[in-house]
Amino acid sequence: MIKSGFLLPFILLGTVVFAQNHFELKDASKNFDVKINVEHCAEDECQGKATVALLDKKTSKIFQTLTSDNLNFYLNKDQKPTANIIQLYNEQSPLIFDDFNFDGTEDMAIRNGNESSYGGPSYDVYVFNITKKQLVLSEELTVLAHENLGMFNTDSERKRLITYSKSGCCWHLTTEYSVLTQRGLFKVYELEEDATGGEKVKVIRKEFIDDKWTTHIKTYPINEYYKD
Repeated sequence: MIKSGFLLPFILLGTVVFAQNHFELKDASKNFDVKINVEHCAEDECQGKATVALLDKKTSKIFQTLTSDNLNFYLNKDQKPTANIIQLYNEQSPLIFDDFNFDGTEDMAIRNGNESSYGGPSYDVYVFNITKKQLVLSEELTVLAHENLGMFNTDSERKRLITYSKSGCCWHLTTEYSVLTQRGLFKVYELEEDATGGEKVKVIRKEFIDDKWTTHIKTYPINEYYKD
């Protein structure tokens, strides 16, 4: 017979490990409380298959449950995942809530693996469909969050989505998109910074104005351009 005193530590340990795979976020979204259930957590990192349940703040009822094949994230000092942080070469939260298509409703991006450029975080992007009253996957925005350096930034004042890409240390590209009704993404601005020559930076600015592209090219000494 197994003594109860011998069994108790294993029961307690199992409970602690199980609890670490479940998280609740109250302040991530304007409309929802969030419950995350992820497959694996060890120390301060979680990853693997996950479900993300959105609970209506007004009714506390589940509004929608979304999934990720690999919700990879680190825990903060409170042993919780962060939300809505997008840092180009640092932290990018597992969940991003924002109005990505500028229609006045809250949308959502869920991290799904590390498939963006240079093995960076990639996201599945969902937009709120007013007719269906659900978040639906946007293939176009999901591609944008897979083919660049992680999640794109949202400029709500100018109504632009901004992506960043690079090649090695010395070539960088910043691209801005408008979101047009019935047409989707439309590229309106490009900034290319090419310092592959070593001593100078070639800067090419392209902007779509009055139904046509304008291009400006200028070269700077590298120390002057990157002095900040």
